[in-house]
Parts: sequence; C-alpha cells; structure tokens
Amino acid sequence: MTSEEFQKIISNIPTQPGIYKYYNANNILLYVGKAKNLRKRVSSYFTKTFIGYKTHKLVTSIHHIDFTIVDTEQDAFLLENALIKQFKPKYNILLKDDKTYPYIVIKNEPFARVFFTRKKINDGSEYFGPYTSVGKVKELLDFIKQYIPLRTCKLLLTTTNIQRKKFKLCLEYHLGNCKAPCEGLQTLDEYNEWLQQVRNILKGNISPVLQHLKKEMALKAANMEYEQAAIIKHKIDDLKKYQAKSVIVGKHLSNIDVFSILREKESAYVNYLMVQNGTIVQTHTIQLTIPLEQSDEEVLSYAIARLREDFNSISTEIIVPFKIAYPDLLLSIIVPKAGDKKQLLDLSLKNVNYFKQALQKKKILHLEGKTNAEKKKVLYELQQFLSLQELPVHIECFDNSNFQGSYPVSAMVCFKEGIPYKNEYRKFNVKTVQGINDFATMKEVVYRRYKRLLDEEKDLPQLIIIDGGKGQLSAAMESITTLALNNRITVVGLAKNEEQIFFHKDTEPITLPWNSNSLKLIRFIRDEVHRFGITFHRNKRSKGTFKNELENIKGIGKQTVLQLLHTFKSVKNIRSKSVEELAAIIGINRATIIANYLKED
Repeated sequence: MTSEEFQKIISNIPTQPGIYKYYNANNILLYVGKAKNLRKRVSSYFTKTFIGYKTHKLVTSIHHIDFTIVDTEQDAFLLENALIKQFKPKYNILLKDDKTYPYIVIKNEPFARVFFTRKKINDGSEYFGPYTSVGKVKELLDFIKQYIPLRTCKLLLTTTNIQRKKFKLCLEYHLGNCKAPCEGLQTLDEYNEWLQQVRNILKGNISPVLQHLKKEMALKAANMEYEQAAIIKHKIDDLKKYQAKSVIVGKHLSNIDVFSILREKESAYVNYLMVQNGTIVQTHTIQLTIPLEQSDEEVLSYAIARLREDFNSISTEIIVPFKIAYPDLLLSIIVPKAGDKKQLLDLSLKNVNYFKQALQKKKILHLEGKTNAEKKKVLYELQQFLSLQELPVHIECFDNSNFQGSYPVSAMVCFKEGIPYKNEYRKFNVKTVQGINDFATMKEVVYRRYKRLLDEEKDLPQLIIIDGGKGQLSAAMESITTLALNNRITVVGLAKNEEQIFFHKDTEPITLPWNSNSLKLIRFIRDEVHRFGITFHRNKRSKGTFKNELENIKGIGKQTVLQLLHTFKSVKNIRSKSVEELAAIIGINRATIIANYLKED
C-alpha cells in the first residue's frame, strides 16, 4: 500500500483505542498491533520520513487493514497478545516455545487425587504450573507424598460406595502413605485439610504446612502416641530444611514476577522468575524472533504478557531492568537499584545470559534435548569416517595468521565432547622463525604445545587438525615425530578451500558427506580457529605490539606507522610511494624523514 492509497482511507480509521490488522493481497494476516489512538498509530507507518527496511517491506506488502475498537488501552494490549498467539503473523514477535509443559492437578472429585498431567481440561479441577521441568514436577510430587497422606488409587470414592464397603485396605495404608478414606477411616473434611497443605506447598508457602503438622504432633503426644509424634517431628524437621533451601532472598517478599532481557540482532532472550513467599517457584527463559525494528521495551512488554498468561501469574508486582509502558493499572512496575529486589533481577540476568550461551553451544550440532550418547553420535561418526583408533573426544586445531605478509602469529582452539573448551585455547607469538614461513611457524607452535603437555603430564588430544596444505601438515608431523607422538595422536590436514581432509603421505584426500554432522563439526572448528586467530592478530596490532623497520626510524612513532600501514597495507607499498603521497597522510616533515630513510636503506 502506497502513501497515496493510504490517504484515501485515513478518514475511515477510528481514533479510539483498539487493534489493527494488516493483510496482504492473498488475505494473509501479516501483522497485528495495538494503539491508544488507531488513526494516529496506523498513520505513522505511512508518514514517517525515516523508516526501517523491515518495516518498509511490511508496508509495501499491505493490501487492506482491519480494525477492532476496544474500551481501553489495556484491553487492546490483551487482545493483541491473544491474536498474535492464535495466528502467529509473519511480522509480529515470534515466541520460539512450542513445548507442552506439565502441570500438577488437584482433580475435581471426592477425595481429590493429586497427579502429573500435560492436558489442561476445563472440568473444574485445580491446575498448578505449567512447570518447565518434568523432574521438578516429580520432585514436588515425591515430596508431597512423603509428607502429606493422600490417596493415589483411581477408585470412585463416592459416599455410597464407601458406605457399602465396596473397597478394601491396600498396601499404601499399611505403609502409612494413605489414611484409607475408601474404608471410611478418614473424613472428607480431614482429607481436604491435607489438600490445603498441598496447595500451600505448590505455592511455595511452607509455614502453614508446618503449623498443621505441629498441631497434629501435639495431638499425638497428648494421646500418648509418641511413636507417631516422633514421625511427625521428623517430617517437620525435613520441611524446615526444605524451606531454608527454597528461600532465595527473604520471607518478607510477597508474590513478585522478575523479568530480564538480552537482545542480539533479530533475536531476544527473556528470563522469568516467579517468586512466591520469598521462594522461586518457577524459572523459565524464552527466545523470541523480532521481524521488525521494535525496541527492547516493546519486546519485553510482549514477553511479560505471554509469560504471565502461560504461567497463570497472580503477582501484582513485577521487577524489570528498565522502565516499560505496560498498560495494566493493577501492576506495580519496579526498576530496583539495590537490595533484595535488585538481587533477584541480577539472578534473572545471570539466567538469561547462561541460557543464551548454552543455546549457542547446543546449536553447533543441534544437541537440544539429546542424551549424552546422542551428543557423542557425531564423534562416533567422525571416528568412523577417519578410521580413528580412539573416539576423538579431545580435538585441537591450529591456524597461522599474518598481516599483509608481515608479523606472523598462530592460534589453537580446543574442543571437548564436540563443544569449545575455551580454557585450553592458546595464542602463540612466533619466536624462532625469521620472516614469513608458514611451514616453520607450524612446526614451532606444534612442538611448543605438545612439549608443554608432555612436561606437565596433561592429557593429549586424540585428533589434531592442521588448517592448511600438505606443507603445513608435513611441518607439524616433524614436531610430532620429534616428540615421539606418532602412535599416540592422529594428525590430519584440512584443505583451505575444498574442505577435504588428508593424512600425512596419503595421495588421496578424504571427502566427508556434505550434509554430515561430522563435516559441520569440522567446519565449526575451522571457523572458530580463524575467529580466534584473527581476533588475536587484531588485538596485537591495535596495541602496537608489532615491531617493523619503520619503528626504528628516529622521530617516527607507532601511531604514524600504524596510520601508514592502515592506508597502504604493507611496508612494500609504502616504499613505492612518493614523498607527496606520504605527506598527504602524515605531513611533509615525517614523510620526508621516512622517504630519506627508505632511500638510504
């Protein structure tokens, strides 16, 4: 839709709060947005002087616009989120979280059961969650079973069935895990009291449970049932320990939602901590794709709405890292600067950073949700392709780097279990080689690396990759032979362009399947050693640590030399320039000094 076409319909756009929907010519929903004033907001897409490329692409795809008027900005906000969740329009923020999460349900039935489920049914039952970890759900249910005597059977415990004595005592009763309501040995009121304690535990509120157990212990002691009282006392002690471990900041904190965000180009990561009674009862991090030029504030507001809805939050206070426009008058929005709430925000930020780093590592070989055996599958595949005697759990890769034929350095990266192991990354300043000699450089750094590992009695890699041609591989093998490691380590070369692998003295290279995980791993290792080496090289140059003949000229400093190298790329090119060409960069006086020096040299 052009600006001229838009001007024809502008008068039909309402000025009330509401949501707007952009469709293309095929009637496909492209974007849903909210507005306090629909006409003003929609007009901004067509009248802005400066507009991002992605937004411009959206605008040119619009064929027609629909509107829905609502009473308040808050209603528009809720409706927008509901429509995005339902239709997932191409240009709206996309939440990358399509998992089915587990709940704990208190079933709507006589003598209600408490159990794990992934299906949320509108049958009057109470659902707690969703939980992001099945392990957490099982841990909670085991904890409840240990301290709260509830039934686990699926019997229909109606009053009529109990009065007719249709059921018999089971093993759970004899083990003390159930009070046998099926035989009428426990009343519905007594059972419901214990259910209330289950609700308290699931909400992170242990204190009422402790009070309930203390009353029961006192009653048992008064009736001289000392053995039963001692069992309850043991439960109370365990619950106190559980409470002490669960309280993160302080019991004085009420229900709070904590959110933090980490932005990276077209993606964002948002962490959510649900705090109840000073206890973190839920923690979850999501990844979002951002198709348009939306601000961090907009992205975080959208994520908060989705997460609070998905996790059934009842908190009236949220903690965020910066101010946001969140149209819910019942919510108190806090940006803490110090204290317990700032401590919670810092914890959330740690979680979101860890999530991003872990996700990046997993993406290397698509390892999300895999077992250890599955994660090693790529290593077994690589072992088979290269006919290695040992599984290449520990891989190291070398690469040389120089600047316009000057100042050689070398870098090495280390991978363990197919994942970068940055503690073992190494940088090498070449010590024994004069000038540029890739073969001699590789020979030196390989010798230095494995001589040191041998001296320090550290583990050796199963596989070494030399990023370069046969000459560099032969040079590396000289050092391996000198150190008598030929039969202990496999060394291969990686062709610069063809991505072929070759062994020392072999005439034919090995070509891995183009779509194999083995080749993906090799490529990643190669890219990582390139990145690491180039970064090292740049840092060296920026710190002025390279020495060259120009720095020996009296009256010429490092900054002048770097300025010339930046412009002319090499000393050889500088030699070929006239005084006038040098003077245009560094001034006539310094240009004359350098020209005279080079002429004499």
